[in-house]
Amino acid sequence: MSEVTDDASSPVPVEEPARQVVPLLAPRDGVPDVVTTAEGVAKAGAALGEGTGPLAVDAERASGFRYSARAYLVQLRREGAGTVLLDPIPTAADLAPLAEVINPLEWILHSADQDLPGLAELGLAPATLFDTELAGRLAGFERVGLAAIVERTLGFELRKGHGAADWSKRPLPDSWLNYAALDVEVLVELRNVMAAELDEQGKSEWAAQEFDHIRLAGPPRPKPDRWRRTSHITSLKTQRQLAAARSLWQAREDLARRRDVSPSRVLPDSAIIDASTKDPRSIDALRALPVFGGPRQRRHSRIWLEALEDARALPDSDLPPKTPPITGPPPASRWARHDPAAAERLTAARAAMAALGEKVSVPVENLVTPELVRRVCWDWAAPGDGDVEAAIDRVLDAGGARPWQRLLTVPVLATALTSADRTSAAED
Repeated sequence: MSEVTDDASSPVPVEEPARQVVPLLAPRDGVPDVVTTAEGVAKAGAALGEGTGPLAVDAERASGFRYSARAYLVQLRREGAGTVLLDPIPTAADLAPLAEVINPLEWILHSADQDLPGLAELGLAPATLFDTELAGRLAGFERVGLAAIVERTLGFELRKGHGAADWSKRPLPDSWLNYAALDVEVLVELRNVMAAELDEQGKSEWAAQEFDHIRLAGPPRPKPDRWRRTSHITSLKTQRQLAAARSLWQAREDLARRRDVSPSRVLPDSAIIDASTKDPRSIDALRALPVFGGPRQRRHSRIWLEALEDARALPDSDLPPKTPPITGPPPASRWARHDPAAAERLTAARAAMAALGEKVSVPVENLVTPELVRRVCWDWAAPGDGDVEAAIDRVLDAGGARPWQRLLTVPVLATALTSADRTSAAED
């Protein structure tokens, strides 16, 4: 909103005209043919090599349909070279000429951590990275989806399409390919606008450190006891039932991996919980349960029954505990009862971090992970040398916090923890 002055010289607010949003319905150069051969890969690499500047990259997976996180379509675009749509399934062994050209470049991706692991499996990895989603977070944008950022910064409307589709399907429909090509259509332009925004806010170095962290992070480590994430697992009352659920979950995982099918499409969580509760002892009893009697499940009846038998045969000493072992700080809801001083520190730290996030217009979770803050507050003991900031910095550094994060948060956390400890001492 701008202001004008009326005859009495008083400011009068004037609404600025709304920015016109232009629907982006088709790529400006049309949708290219999908590259499916070694010859096509070589030509695509040569064309991209003739282009200039950074490389816009996207990948489509089949999450919810396939077990793996592999890429089923790769989209590439570079100024002066146009867009390449690559099918990595028939060309996986022929990508060396492409990698030689694009791996030394800066890549632009949106939510890079989602796509980089699958691309790395193909031998494709960037020398440097610009993540437009993370740039939006650091710039303080409330909405950081690709469509939202493109509309806000460039004035284009990217309509929702087929991101959640089964991209392992062949042949890929034309409408899907149009959607895929549009995902890289404006990434180069978006990168330049976001880089300027970050520079204006003095956050370019923050972003560079974050981008490099994502680029080098590799695939996420599997979480322990993933079977405990089964929906409604808490409805199981005994350790033997939990053992049955764990055994069925693992059998499902093995089958899903072999078939490259999403586990939920092999056997729903609800069926695991049902069988773990009722403990059928025969194939007929198993097939009498919902889901297990269906045509897709009947051929796997022996697998599910053997999983239940394995759990039934376990000695008591090998049964899983009712609650998962705690490897870090307990849930924050329990702190006040177990360690009131730690709870006081956490309350102070959270308030201080919220204020810092608001001050610098960065989400708190991007300033430093909540897990690291909890770890500092739970394990805290005032250092013998009195250097509180150095003690906190060591913990954050060991936990992977980047230099820009530590520079901002260490003084704030030090003040919060010192104040909380004084309050606790006074109450004692």
